[in-house]
Amino acid sequence: MPTLAEHPSVIRFKEHASANKDFHEEVALDREWLYALCLSSGVDDIGFVEIDRKGMESEKDEILTLLPGTKSIVALACKINRDNIRTPSRSVANTEFLQSGEQIISAAKRIVSSLNDKGVRAVSISGLFPLEMDRWPGKIWDVSLKPLAVAAGLGHMGHHRMVIHPRFGSFIYLSAILIDREVTSYDQPLDYNPCLKCKLCSATCPTGAIASDGHFDFASCVTHNYREKLGGFSDWTENIVSSGNKKDYRKRVSDSETASMWQSLATGGNTKCDQCMAVCPAGDEVIAPFITDRKAYIKDIVKPLQNKEESIYVVPASDAESYVKRRFPLKKARAVGNGLRAGSISGFIMVLPRIFQRRQSKGIKAIYHFTFTGNEKVLATVTIKDETIKVIEGHIGKANLHVHADSKTWLKFLAKESNIVWAIIRRKIRVKGPLKLLIAFGRCFPS
Repeated sequence: MPTLAEHPSVIRFKEHASANKDFHEEVALDREWLYALCLSSGVDDIGFVEIDRKGMESEKDEILTLLPGTKSIVALACKINRDNIRTPSRSVANTEFLQSGEQIISAAKRIVSSLNDKGVRAVSISGLFPLEMDRWPGKIWDVSLKPLAVAAGLGHMGHHRMVIHPRFGSFIYLSAILIDREVTSYDQPLDYNPCLKCKLCSATCPTGAIASDGHFDFASCVTHNYREKLGGFSDWTENIVSSGNKKDYRKRVSDSETASMWQSLATGGNTKCDQCMAVCPAGDEVIAPFITDRKAYIKDIVKPLQNKEESIYVVPASDAESYVKRRFPLKKARAVGNGLRAGSISGFIMVLPRIFQRRQSKGIKAIYHFTFTGNEKVLATVTIKDETIKVIEGHIGKANLHVHADSKTWLKFLAKESNIVWAIIRRKIRVKGPLKLLIAFGRCFPS
């Protein structure tokens, strides 16, 4: 009986290893070879980052979970055709997004396959859906691609919270590949930010999510732009199951909205906006029209988006609802739910800063202590003042209001499955302090 060493697969492995000695001995990969491989696979720019780079600490554990032994990260960028995004037509823009996403996924697959053929272990990370939805509404992505891209010199974060590439501007898709080898040399962040600070993204954002002072309202952005993804889909399905009949459903959801949801399900999740990307003039290959004729740029690119008659999806009593009515009279604020519903107390605590509506908090100056018992035992302090929120673990400072709640009861209250008054009567939720502060707290987080 042949020994393991005599097995044909073992013999071929040894021959292959001998022919690719440099790769199998785990020497550092040549930067120029790896760059050329990535470029020939269909990406437009590449950067390399070592796993121990300072500032990467927040991503390191997740990276090593995905690929134990990771030594380097290859950050990838694919260019998006900008005029397809700038058109007011959502079908044109969404087709461009979907095709660009497929391009970078296919390119990353080719790169990983080539590395595997050389004996290099590699894992590709996509910035597209599907993501780890069991974590929703928390951190549903494995690794944050934007910090990787910045560390790799592919751009810097702009005022609109997207990475701006020095050449391609905001019109890029990102991805990354983890590899178990070092690279002969690594990239460093850009020594300047391509963002022009023009704030056209603020002027065009239909929900007011991108404030001119730098504040970003995650909830308002995701409620509208991701209406047919994430929480918006949950809200749509709840409308279906809670409708008494087809007439009732049609009162809640228009025929065009139903058809649009079908289109997203059939062809890939569509977005409703991306106007911040569309109007961004930054980047060497993008900047010319803005610099040469700013009035024409505003007229041809910015105004058509600002003046487009469309529905803007907003949560009732949110900052976005009042903003649309005040700022864009040609657009219609469409009241919906956003599905940003915590499934755990830790998720509730984490999501608070993301769904906080600062304009609704005007006049509030209070410290809230939360004590959760039962299935989840959590202590937290929430401070709201000057239209800002701060959430920290434990009880810090002197509370103006103390909420003591059974964790399961609190989550049912958030999901609108139980009445808080009844919970207080049953002492499942106890409040120490002025009840008006609890009402004010709820006003900051409309759902």
